[in-house]
Amino acid sequence: MQTVKTVQKLREKIHHEKSQGKRIAFVPTMGNLHDGHIALVHKAKSLSDFVVTSIFVNPMQFGQNEDLDSYPRTLDADSDKLIAAGNNLLFTPTPEVIYPQGLERQTQVIVPFVTELHCGASRPGHFTGVSTVVNMLFNMVQPHVAVFGEKDYQQLAVIRKMVKDLQMPVEICGLPTQRANDGLALSSRNGYLSSQERKIAPTLYQTLQQSLQQLKNQTHTPETVAQEAISTLEAAGFSVDYFNIVDSETLQPATVSTKKTTILAAAFLGKTRLIDNISL
Repeated sequence: MQTVKTVQKLREKIHHEKSQGKRIAFVPTMGNLHDGHIALVHKAKSLSDFVVTSIFVNPMQFGQNEDLDSYPRTLDADSDKLIAAGNNLLFTPTPEVIYPQGLERQTQVIVPFVTELHCGASRPGHFTGVSTVVNMLFNMVQPHVAVFGEKDYQQLAVIRKMVKDLQMPVEICGLPTQRANDGLALSSRNGYLSSQERKIAPTLYQTLQQSLQQLKNQTHTPETVAQEAISTLEAAGFSVDYFNIVDSETLQPATVSTKKTTILAAAFLGKTRLIDNISL
């Protein structure tokens, strides 16, 4: 595996591979890689001839009082995992490479509608940071396909809409959420959990499963399902940010005419914010 830090070197390497007719897949990450990230790399390998992974902790998507400074940075361990997974090229830019004029002067990409609720309401500006940096990374790498996890369901919807609206020639592949044996969705932020909180954390996914079954059985209204779920999570020790039952495509509140439903949830356990989802 080769590692590059500049856009020029990145483009040189990718141009060389494309000149040989190779199909390029891209996996953008913020590092501190776990098995969920490695599953994305394996999926990317199955879809291409050459896999590019980036590691960049993007300051634009962090709000005030969020964990930008404390976000775990484990580049050496990440590199070892990517080598073992068969990744071909690692791109590790600094903020100065991505935002040479600083954040204040950076052109931004705003994706309307799907960013307004859920995490978009709780973390103002977060998705503008995501869509801006992903747009830039797509322009730098120019992949044929990019792979994202479905754990960040709203993020994936934002990226799909951006690509469609801006006519970007990138295929977007979503990979089902990778989970620990007890059901907890794998996340870099799980490392913030204390040992006691880690025992409680799977309750989030268990509650999503129970709520999904209630919707399937049509024994509860969506409002009742959400209220019961919030009560269950709060009793377990969570502070619920949101528990929303939505249209899987528009992310607007589900109605009787909704064809496919997704439950989106975010909750704090101690200082750790966990997100998860499940679809009907």
